[in-house]
Amino acid sequence: MILKFAIVSLFITSTATAVPPPKGIDLDRVLDAIQKVETGGCKNPSKAVGDGGKAIGPLQIHYSYWKDAIAFDHSIGGSYSDCTDEAYARKIAIAYFTRYAPDWNIHTLAGTHNGGPKGAKNPKTVNYRAKVAKNYAADAR
Repeated sequence: MILKFAIVSLFITSTATAVPPPKGIDLDRVLDAIQKVETGGCKNPSKAVGDGGKAIGPLQIHYSYWKDAIAFDHSIGGSYSDCTDEAYARKIAIAYFTRYAPDWNIHTLAGTHNGGPKGAKNPKTVNYRAKVAKNYAADAR
């Protein structure tokens, strides 16, 4: 009985924050802003490698980020190396955001992308969040 409760409790805890993006949010614009900060002027962002080889692709996704997103949304499938493909990397990011950024605010999304599940509250992501927000705002013009 205790084990059954623990499993149900774990399931509820891990899915409680899963909130789909609200209508009207331009996820492409959000992801464009993140990609611009992550890869800058890289001529071929699919070949981008950062953090000493620990992050790959146009969104600079780490293995643990990918693994977490796949665990959350099994339907994505694929392998970590697929994060070099822009469309695939965006699916991974959206799954990760759906799991960990329930308010879908640009600062929350950027902080979560850069600092993990609690990255939006981490003071170490302040500059990163500001850069992404600046690119997001500039893209609106």
